[in-house]
Order: sequence, then structure tokens, then C-alpha cells
Amino acid sequence: MSKVVMALGGNALGNTPEEQKLKTRWIAKVIADMVEDGHHLVICHGNGPQVGMIQLSMDYAAAADAISADVALPECGAMSQGYIGYHLQNGITNELNVRGIDRPVAAVLTRVVVDTKDPAFQNPTKPIGAFYTREEAEKLSTSGHTTFVEDSGRGYRRVVASPLPVEIQEMPVIRRLMDSGYITIAVGGGGIPIIKEHGICRGTAAVIDKDFAAEKLAESIQADILLLLTAVDAVSVNFGKKNQRQLGSVTGSELERYVKEGQFPAGSMLPKVQAALKFVRHNPKGKVIISSLERAREAVEEGCGTIISADEEMLSGVS
Repeated sequence: MSKVVMALGGNALGNTPEEQKLKTRWIAKVIADMVEDGHHLVICHGNGPQVGMIQLSMDYAAAADAISADVALPECGAMSQGYIGYHLQNGITNELNVRGIDRPVAAVLTRVVVDTKDPAFQNPTKPIGAFYTREEAEKLSTSGHTTFVEDSGRGYRRVVASPLPVEIQEMPVIRRLMDSGYITIAVGGGGIPIIKEHGICRGTAAVIDKDFAAEKLAESIQADILLLLTAVDAVSVNFGKKNQRQLGSVTGSELERYVKEGQFPAGSMLPKVQAALKFVRHNPKGKVIISSLERAREAVEEGCGTIISADEEMLSGVS
């Protein structure tokens, strides 16, 4: 039975709780297909739209004096983990029951340790929440300590720090659940970012990229496959140009050269590629597949999408 860490984007889960319920039913079918194929799954998910929606709601409630104070970002992240995990648990369990498959499903509220000295805290780049017009973003920027950036031509979004994951606090629990046969949902939204000093844990205002958190988890359990799901069927070079080309099977050293050429946008494909390179560097026997949710099963079983593996040049540090 191969161990597969599957990372879902937050946008794949919809923009409202009701929309999310519908989408998780379809996601559950993909997951159940892979369970039937004999894979042992750990599910990770993004939460950019959801955590932003929660914090925005809390900000409005605080402004209207409906609650006594603003709710901090780590707490909003925990809320998003809870309700996304709940919807995924229900969806997966229901689909497995329909197929007569007896497999338990558990969602783990997961904290992820980050470094206080991570440069990301000085340069917020992670978009979260709703999209705004330029005028709306400028108005909101002047009313508080909030930074907005234009996001892929779709409007302006709030950006927060996105530090790299150092350690998954609940890793022993995740391993125990996996060993007991559970389909496990973990590091939701990249995990709740915490600072750990002298044995004391405290939350910090940030959102960890879910692809890097999924990589850390996959590395920790020595997964056979890290499956990074996105909106496209495969990674492309020269994206948007006449000579655009999809990548099929690609070595780590080849992919590193494409990164140096600036082939991948920082806000979309680059984190996935960087996470992929990190995984195969630390786990040369494993592989990374980047593809769409629609082709997830096909990607794993038939090798479609972009498949990244380690090679000697990469591991020797020559590339």
C-alpha cells in the first residue's frame, strides 16, 4: 500500500460553507477512488479564501461592537481547519459507506512551528480572503495595518506573512492514526502557525503555504507520492506564450534550471515547484506529481501530469 500525501487548494473548496459541502462530495469521490486503488492517504488542504472570510467576518463584527475584540489570525486559521476538516470527514465517510468500504476518517487540528527570524515576517506575500477593487483595497489599507496586492489580474487581496514550516507539532498523532488505518486530514491551511520557545507555544499572525506544509508532512512520513493538486493538468514552461509547453516526467535538476530562468510565478506555481524539489531532495525514492484534482487518480495510476523525481545531478548539488 503506497503512502500518498494529497494537497488540495483552498479555492477547490469553494467560497462559502454551502458551496464547500457540495464540492467536498465530489472531492470525496476522487479520494474514495484512490482508496479503492489501495493507497493510504493523508489529505492536506489550503484555506486562503476561508481564513480570509472568517477574519473579515470577525473584523466586521468587532467594528459593529457585536464582539469585544478582533479575533487573531491563528484563531481564524483554527476555525477554518475545524469546519473544512468536518466537511471533508463527512464527505469522505459518506462516500466510503456508499461503496461499502470500512475505513475511519479523522481530521487533526494541527499546529506547525515556524521560526521567528523567518524573513517572511518582514515581507508579507501570502494572499488571503476576498478580492477587492483597487479603490476598496486603498480604503481598507488606510483604515488599518493591512497590506493589499494585486492577485493575478483578479483584483486585490490582503497579504500576510508566509513563513516556512519547521516542525509539525502533531506529527506523533498523525503517525499513530495512519498506523491504525485512518484516512487522515492534517496541516489544514498549512497548519496553525506557532512560535515555540522554551517549551511554550503561542500563535503568530501568518498563513503557511499548504504545499510547503504538505511537503514537510510527506517528508516526515516518508511518503511514496506527494500529490500537489492545482487548477491545471500539468506544469508548463513559457506559460501564456506561443511556445508554451507542458512538462511530463522531469528530473529535479531540470526543474531547478527552469526555476533559475524565472519560469514559474511566485504567487502560484513556484511554491509547488519548490515544495516538489525539497521533497525529492530529502526523499529520493519518492516522487511528486503536480496535476489537477479532476485527473488526480489518473495522475497517480497512469502517470499523467508533471512527475518530478530526484537525479544524481540534483542530489550532488551540481545543478
